[in-house]
Amino acid sequence: MPSLLPIILTASQIVLAADQVPKFDIERTCRPAATVDLPGRDAAACQRDENEARAKVEELWTQYKQAQRSECVGFVSLDRAPSYVELQTCLEIAKVSAELREASKAGTVGSR
Repeated sequence: MPSLLPIILTASQIVLAADQVPKFDIERTCRPAATVDLPGRDAAACQRDENEARAKVEELWTQYKQAQRSECVGFVSLDRAPSYVELQTCLEIAKVSAELREASKAGTVGSR
């Protein structure tokens, strides 16, 4: 049992982390946008998009299931600067996907 203690503590930290909107470094996320020469897609536009996405994620955070939040935070944090735009997209896809699964179950019961 003592060997399980680190696993249990780590798992509890992951769950706690997913209960709050994560804090991402928007400057780091948008740094590559400053080096790319695309009209209207500079670092300032990137930061504006990131701030808008963060506000939306904060507003809707509790509407997503804990598993969806954990999965999406883990996904957007993989091996790169995390993005609120990506987090918002992931959460929306996860929510719609779950709704579609439920709707398809309800629609197929008793139908031929």
